[in-house]
Amino acid sequence: MSDEKPGISRRSLFDTMAAGSLVFAAAKAASAEPAPEEPPQEAKIEPIPNFKYNIESRQGWQGEGGSAKEATVAEFPISQSIAGVSMRLKPGSIRELHWHALAAEWAYMLEGNCRATVVMPNGQSEISDFGPGDTWYFPRGHGHALQGMGPGEAHFILGFDNGHFSEYGTFSITDWIATAPRSVVARTLGIPESAVGEFPKKEVYIGPGKVPKTAIENLRDGAGQWPQFTHKYRLDMQPPRVFPGGREFIVSSKEFPIQSTLTAGRMDLQPGALQELHWHPHADEWLFFVRGKARIGLFGSHSRTRIDEFGPNDVGFIQQGFGHYIEQIGDEPTEIILLWNSPVFEAISLNSWLGGNPVSLLETNFGIPKSLIDQLPKRDAGFIAKKA
Repeated sequence: MSDEKPGISRRSLFDTMAAGSLVFAAAKAASAEPAPEEPPQEAKIEPIPNFKYNIESRQGWQGEGGSAKEATVAEFPISQSIAGVSMRLKPGSIRELHWHALAAEWAYMLEGNCRATVVMPNGQSEISDFGPGDTWYFPRGHGHALQGMGPGEAHFILGFDNGHFSEYGTFSITDWIATAPRSVVARTLGIPESAVGEFPKKEVYIGPGKVPKTAIENLRDGAGQWPQFTHKYRLDMQPPRVFPGGREFIVSSKEFPIQSTLTAGRMDLQPGALQELHWHPHADEWLFFVRGKARIGLFGSHSRTRIDEFGPNDVGFIQQGFGHYIEQIGDEPTEIILLWNSPVFEAISLNSWLGGNPVSLLETNFGIPKSLIDQLPKRDAGFIAKKA
């Protein structure tokens, strides 16, 4: 017989006590001081990565007819949007017929003479000779070949509008013929299969040859048309912008319509000159140092800065929107070849930025008097000459 009173069980008593304990604990927690919040963790800001690479520092591709050394993201990780190649062709040697699926090709002739033959998708062809200071631009997918014309070695810098592009990964005609079924090649070319065996068994890439005897040879297809927009532009023949500290040549798609993905330039800095503080709002900047030395300083927000010195054969890369300057160092002038991954050139300088604001705003921003603001430049300075 149970000793529990009617209407009250031992279990209900325990449940009531437990519920009361929970209510008491909750009330105590509510009346207690809130736990202090932990301070927010600051986002990790990565330092500015290395933006310098010497393109001649490795062996690259070496052959009987010439050489090629490249700077892609594999060798130069920061250069995501532009790749570069330093190529040399001996007299008569050819960079065989090929095309690029991933990038357009731009070039600047440094030394010697080179002939380019290019075939466009509409069936038009062009043959042009290039000397020092000349540039070419082959849109993505246009078939082309290059040949050294002597008397000495042809040396040129190639630029591609894709940093992941590799010059060694292009589509070469000998590689295609060597790997396709012999029967298919024979049927395509209309020759016996035995004749296909006379073609190279592997990719030629760069091979030796003889300088053509005629100035410009006729095309095999006499009905072929010459293009309305040439692939050649004489950058060094363009009137430059001249400043007290140097000069610059810039060619965009406005001056060279077929150059639809890049703007190119050449910069000559006199000893001690300074290219003013500036940035490019919508393009990365790729630089190749031909001669002389300079110091480049970058500003990347959150007080991030990086400064490095550049000399012959060094490649630099400045990310879109990063503030920067170029300061010439050394006793001889500095020559730099530049590319921007946009067909339109844009830049904003510190001087023009300050000139485009009212005095009162600058007084408030900097806490400086109007008398000092009145001394500041109002427009681009370009290159600033060394103080006497």
